[in-house]
Amino acid sequence: MLKRIVMIALAAAAFSVAGPAAAKQKIEPPKIAEDAKNPPPKTALNAYRRFEISPVTMGAPFDEYEANKLAMQKLQANIDERVNPLLAEWNAKPAGDAPRTLKIDSEIAYIRFITGGKRFFGGAFAGGSGVLLKVKLTDAATGEVVGEPQFYQYANAFSATYTFGAMDKHMLIRLSGMLANYLKSNYDAPVETMVMVAPGHEEEDTK
Repeated sequence: MLKRIVMIALAAAAFSVAGPAAAKQKIEPPKIAEDAKNPPPKTALNAYRRFEISPVTMGAPFDEYEANKLAMQKLQANIDERVNPLLAEWNAKPAGDAPRTLKIDSEIAYIRFITGGKRFFGGAFAGGSGVLLKVKLTDAATGEVVGEPQFYQYANAFSATYTFGAMDKHMLIRLSGMLANYLKSNYDAPVETMVMVAPGHEEEDTK
């Protein structure tokens, strides 16, 4: 009897976590193969001498939820920490007489983020978290799109619960690392990069 009461209470807590989002509309997470790869950019990034990165953006309906806004702020902070120093290093190199500029824009194309508080009360019933980040590299002078990589990470509902929400947050750290790795990997020569597998996490079970 006690177990039944506990299960009902947890289900009620989970509904309070996910209910408002589900009431508006249910958006299915993207279906991406685990071995999916980003095609290489059209040219090595060292063809450019100036790099400009814009803040991460997020549109409707994802921007309607405070949890998603919080996640975007955390993702931006992680990008500032891992990507911006790399671009500052490249921008410090001699530019030459007619330096080319590469613009880097990123957008959250899908997100479902469970905050620590909601993870605490809802546990695994709150569901998993996931973020799809789409990036566009554009030649500032010509408007030519040089590359359009995307990166997807998620936190399994149960693993996120066992770590008290740490996996939800670590998902955002991995995304920023994937963007930094894409830029570094393509600086000297264009190469393919993984869409779902973060560097250093190749052996992890993503099921």
